[in-house]
Amino acid sequence: MAGKKEYQHINGLLSRKLEEKQVLTAVHRGLPGGNIIENTIPAFQAALRLRSDALEIDVSRTADGNFYLFHDGEEKRLFGVDQNIREMTTEAVAAMTYYNSLSLPVSYRVESLDDGLRFLKGDTLLNIDRSWQDWAELLPLLDGYDMMDQLILKSPVHRDYLGQLQNHERKYMYMPIVQTVEELEVVMSSPGINLVGIELIADSEDHPLFDDAVIRRVHDAGLFVWANAITLDDEKILYAGLDDNTSLIHGPEHGWGRLIDKGVDMIQTDWPSLLVPYIDGKLNR
Repeated sequence: MAGKKEYQHINGLLSRKLEEKQVLTAVHRGLPGGNIIENTIPAFQAALRLRSDALEIDVSRTADGNFYLFHDGEEKRLFGVDQNIREMTTEAVAAMTYYNSLSLPVSYRVESLDDGLRFLKGDTLLNIDRSWQDWAELLPLLDGYDMMDQLILKSPVHRDYLGQLQNHERKYMYMPIVQTVEELEVVMSSPGINLVGIELIADSEDHPLFDDAVIRRVHDAGLFVWANAITLDDEKILYAGLDDNTSLIHGPEHGWGRLIDKGVDMIQTDWPSLLVPYIDGKLNR
């Protein structure tokens, strides 16, 4: 059972998946690569074809108030422009087309949040990232989709964001990005929030949040532990280097396997085609 008993009518899909599979795979921005663009319906289709349990998707709001599936700050790489999507009008975003992984132009356009949610409505868990600064507008919008059992909101630990969740009538599942023990204390003691899991950030094995006792505490509270195994660059370490690069180069037992052995319940990856069968074999599922 994920989260508090009072929210089980919302958390049932998540609880069932965790019980059935023990360790879930969450795919970063769908499955981009080649001519498939991140945060698009083809990327979601590719990830689901590889039996991904959850999709991490980014949501950004335009200057005139419409929501798109896009990670702001990536405009130069994906559009070839320097302007942030949050400063663009809906008309400007609708006219944009992408560059693919080879930096070649393609005709695919940016997905609206509406199109993405309508496509994904069903039984796939969706981790909504990058949206927290727009929750005042986004939360009421999400209410109209009847997808509370699928949506897991994510944010840094900030009292303003926690307050918005506390004050919103519908209690969406929530997973904070926790970087310190102090932040863990704040979210674990915050009332009126449908807390279902914790994303732990640790830059090394010496970090306090890498301690097995922290994971036991999270589990004892009925929450899942999410570890981010994606490798963003040479400098940013999300969970002690037990990441996709380590797993692919040195062997999955040195990265993903250690995450599973530590008790991580959800692993975010860019490589579901390798992670899913590895988990199957390791857990004999």
